[in-house]
Amino acid sequence: MMELQRIQNKIYEIRGQKVMLDFDLAEMYQVETRVLNQAVKRNIKRFPPDFMFQLTTDEWEILKSQFVISSWGGTRKLPFAFTEQGLAMLSGVLNSDIAIQVNINIMRAFVAVRQLIANPPVDRVGQLESQMQELRNYMEEVFADYNDINDDTRMQLELINQTLAELQANNMKRDTSRKPIGFKNYNQ
Repeated sequence: MMELQRIQNKIYEIRGQKVMLDFDLAEMYQVETRVLNQAVKRNIKRFPPDFMFQLTTDEWEILKSQFVISSWGGTRKLPFAFTEQGLAMLSGVLNSDIAIQVNINIMRAFVAVRQLIANPPVDRVGQLESQMQELRNYMEEVFADYNDINDDTRMQLELINQTLAELQANNMKRDTSRKPIGFKNYNQ
């Protein structure tokens, strides 16, 4: 079960698809990432774009920030992402005993993720419903108090809001008649 959980943690959603990345797969298959990618490139006809794609620089930067990976270590090339179908195809390309067992576990992890999405735990649904009800009750209470205040208080609140808006507008207008303070950059 622990192995299944570890694999599930390496399934990411990119471009609206659940995928696994080449370096995570290489680690699981106990091969170097370049060896895995070479095997894929030798069999590239088996990997159409809906089975495998290379991440863009933006996608990789976003994902790296989630990993908290330093810019010094790690991959120098943009990683490849494999969809569930690509992973099934990968099992035919990497035909070792380890690869076969890892692929079986990966397929089970994808099924478990799909089941979790389709059928969230009942206690979570109940928890969300109770939180929504609490929020609804709180909002009704806050707005009920606002509706119960007298006209003088409401007018004072409106004056305060108006004054704040004016202060903010005045703050946005800067006095451009004064010379700016600081150094001039003559190189521009």
